[in-house]
Amino acid sequence: MTSKAKLTAAFVGVALLAAAAAGGAMWYMAPATSAADAAAAKPAPEKKLTKYVTLDKVIVMLRRAPSQPAAHYLSVDLVLATTPEQEKQTKEHLPLLRSIAVSSLSAYTLAEASSMTVEQYAAQLNKTFDASYAKENHEKPFSEVMIGKLIVE
Repeated sequence: MTSKAKLTAAFVGVALLAAAAAGGAMWYMAPATSAADAAAAKPAPEKKLTKYVTLDKVIVMLRRAPSQPAAHYLSVDLVLATTPEQEKQTKEHLPLLRSIAVSSLSAYTLAEASSMTVEQYAAQLNKTFDASYAKENHEKPFSEVMIGKLIVE
C-alpha cells in the first residue's frame, strides 16, 4: 500500500470514529421521555361531530308599553347544535322549542328587546330551554342554542 492510500484510509477511519462518537454522545445526552411527554405525543382525541338544526322564523309580538300605539315584532332564526345521533330527536322537538321560544321572547317590550345583544338573547334562550327540559325531566337533545338571524321591528 502506498503512503497516499494509507493516509486516505487513516482519514476515513478517523472520520468514521468521530461520527460514531458524535452519534453516541447525542444518544447519551438526549433527555429521557417521561410519561407526560409520551402522553403529549399521543394524537388528540377525535372531536365529536356536531350537526346543526335550524328553527326558522320564530315571530313574536312584543309587549306594548302604555305609551306605544303601534305593535312591534321580533323575528329570530335559531340554530341548535346537536350530535348526529340526536339530530332526529331534535327535529322532532322543533314545535315544542318554537313554543318555548315564543313564550320566553314575548315577555320583552320594544325598549328591552332593542337593548339586548345577540349573545344575551342566546343566553336567555339557553336558560329557558334548560329550565323547561329540567321541569319535564327530559334530556335536552341539543347542547346549545345560537341565533342565526334577529330582527327587532
